Order: sequence, then structure tokens, then C-alpha cells
Amino acid sequence: MTEETILEVRDLCTHFRTDEGLVKAVDGVSFTLNDGETLGIVGESGSGKSVTNLSILRLLPQPPAIHSGGQILYRGRNILNMNESELRDIRGNKISMIFQDPMTSLNPYMRITHQIEETLMLHQGLPQKQAAEKAVELLAQVGIPDPRVRARQYPHQFSGGMRQRVMIAMALSCRPDILIADEPTTALDVTIQAQILDLIRELTRELGTSVILITHDLGVVAGICDNVAVMYAGRIVEYGPVEEIFARPQHPYTQGLLRSVPRLDLEPGEGRLYSIPGAPPSLVDLPEGCYFQPRCEHALPVCSRRYPPEFKTLGRRSACWLHHPEAERG
Repeated sequence: MTEETILEVRDLCTHFRTDEGLVKAVDGVSFTLNDGETLGIVGESGSGKSVTNLSILRLLPQPPAIHSGGQILYRGRNILNMNESELRDIRGNKISMIFQDPMTSLNPYMRITHQIEETLMLHQGLPQKQAAEKAVELLAQVGIPDPRVRARQYPHQFSGGMRQRVMIAMALSCRPDILIADEPTTALDVTIQAQILDLIRELTRELGTSVILITHDLGVVAGICDNVAVMYAGRIVEYGPVEEIFARPQHPYTQGLLRSVPRLDLEPGEGRLYSIPGAPPSLVDLPEGCYFQPRCEHALPVCSRRYPPEFKTLGRRSACWLHHPEAERG
């Protein structure tokens, strides 16, 4: 690990035992996160994005989840080897998470102030009165009007956007090193989405917090992230700086995702919106060779026989035979 690396995931494998068989939800994922960096993780539903990040905080029930390999190194310490006491110090304190649906993440029976106080009292040891004042300050910081009154209300009295602001306040209350945002704008309208993303960007820069942003929206990645990891069928197929990948995508799956984004620079009727053919494979019965090969327009003979090794160049990684010299022998 380099001095500036705060989190390193090495060959992480998270599988699930089911009646149908072993689901390889995450199967050999590796990436790093540096101080102050925002990393985007993109891919279709079921690609393993959320499972990867739930694994970082060990929030998956075991069983059925199995961490069958790899390491998750936070400042050099392997989270997968930590005991419950060590995990409590990490969760919500050093590494925080914003979940997809704030309504199901907040306790409907507790006032907002009590939910924020709980985090502050547990991790920072604040007395209840001081934690209550801090909770009001945090609500004001995330743009909730009349925070002293709103702090005494319940989650159902807030709009979706306001509930998400509460989740951001809770997640950043302890000034964590890492914020994991799992599709934080999924259930919000476009205008509120932009406000929430601006808020996350401003607050994390102010606090110096590193961010892992899970999203389907490539526009969000382009606007807020430094690096991006593209996931497909439980693996990262392309990884590197956002500008490089958007300008020169190497993996056919990344190319397909970018081609499927609506463009405003085309005339009406010019250019039909692209759709990647086929569907992702079953994670119980993965094909031999490259998992994307059945949907790929550029597949080579070797693609159906062997999964491609990673091709690395200038800080980028791509798991595709098209960029590997061994492909000529296939």
C-alpha cells in the first residue's frame, strides 16, 4: 500500500449459498481508494456493486453470505479479520454508508434528533445534551430549514430529499475517513438528485472524506468522480481515471454503457439509442471464458474458452482479450 492509500480491496470474493447453488456475487474484486478521492462503481443491477461495499463494512448476514477469499485493508488492517468490537469502531465512525432508500434506513419510531444523537454518543462519547445540539448543527449544515424544529420530528414528516439529507448528516456526523454512497439519488427527482450530489461533494471536500459512489448513472460519475470501476457479473472489467475511460473506453461492456447514454448534441431523429444485446449471465452458472462474450460484438475465439487476464497500462486496467497479446494465439 502507498502512503496515500486509505482503503485497498484485494481479490475480494463474496458468495452466497442458495438452493440453486453458489452465487458468486463478488468474485475477485480489487481496487484502491486514496485520501480525498471519489471512486465511482458502475454496472447493471446484479453486477455486484452493492455487495462489494456491504462486504467492506461486513454488513451481510453470514450465512448465507461467505467471504471466501481476499482482503479489505483499511489503513493496513484487514476488516475481514476484525472482531465485533473493532468493527463497531469502524462502522459509522471511520467508514460511513448512505443507503439507497432513506425511508427504510431511518427508524420510523424515533425522532430524527435521537437517531443522530445515537451515533454521536456511541462513537464520540458526547453527553446527550451536547449530542442533541450537535444534531441540530448537522441538520443545518445539510440545508434542512428550521433545524431545531425539524429535529424533533419523525422520518415520515420529511420528503424523500430531506430524508436523504438526514442520512448524509448522520453519515458525516463523525467526520469519517470514507463515505460509501449506495445509489443515494435513486428514488429522487432530477432536481433533488443534483442538490444531493452537490451537497455530498461540498461536504466531503470540506471534511477531506474519501467517497465510494455506487450508481447506474454515468453522468453522475463524469461530474463527481476521479476514478471509476466498471463491474460486470461480479468482477471489475475496467478501472481507471474517469476522463480516460470516458474518452477511450477499452472494454466492450464499457463502450456499450457509454453508447447507451442519451446525447443532447444530436439532431432530433439522429442516431438511435444503443442497447447492449442479451442479458447478464446467471451468477450460479457462469459461462466458460469471458462472462461478457455472449453479448459482445467483438468476441474472439479465445473469449469463449478462457477468462481474460487484466491488461494494465498507464494506471488503467481492462479485462479483455482485445488488448492482450495472447489473443493473437487464440
